[in-house]
Amino acid sequence: MHTVVSQNEWVAARKALLAKEKEFTQARDALSAARRNLPWVNVEKNYVFEGPAGKETLSDLFGGKSQLIIYHFMLGPGWVQGCPSCSYLADHFDGANIHLAQRDVSFVAVSRAPLAEIEAYKKRMGWKFKWVSSYGTDFNQDLGVSFGKDDVDAKAMTYNFGTAAVNSTELPGLSAFIKDNAAVFRTYSAYARGLDTLIGAYNFLDLAPKGRDEGALPWTMAWVRRHDEYEGASKAGSCCS
Repeated sequence: MHTVVSQNEWVAARKALLAKEKEFTQARDALSAARRNLPWVNVEKNYVFEGPAGKETLSDLFGGKSQLIIYHFMLGPGWVQGCPSCSYLADHFDGANIHLAQRDVSFVAVSRAPLAEIEAYKKRMGWKFKWVSSYGTDFNQDLGVSFGKDDVDAKAMTYNFGTAAVNSTELPGLSAFIKDNAAVFRTYSAYARGLDTLIGAYNFLDLAPKGRDEGALPWTMAWVRRHDEYEGASKAGSCCS
């Protein structure tokens, strides 16, 4: 039974929380500034991806913009379907993407699966964002999101800058890049809970009385399904069409 109070008492409690929310907002702004002030590292490898229009370099993925955000989507070669959690995040991409373009940002998803497997799953899900294949390149490994099976079995690899043990050959992440003339620089990467900020549905749930309501689950995202797998969901891939 939750505490029930008068209207005046509720307003007083809400104002006290508002002060903490403002502190959090200011701290978040400061953290975002620190993120933007990170040093850059030059990307010296000539990564080549397979996209719907053919071969594209990392520089090509900028699409005329000076900034590029890549989501490292968990879809490995031979997988029948993409990771449910990555799919949960990806349901948010198309809505944001049109606005990112107005701020000089291109957005692309990258997976290690061959392009035909990516295209089949993308069609099923009804997504429109650009999604290319890094199959046959070192891109995923170099960015810390793909690992050899032997290394995983031997627990010889770590994830998220060494903070977590690897338990899969594919893991999620996000990387940001900037192009200065012909040079491409990596400016930021995030993994694990660092990807929470991409999930609009979680932001809604955090405002609801029960919040994310994940405490009794075997793991936090155990409830998440691909959007065409929920009870009563359309099977026509119409989420974002």
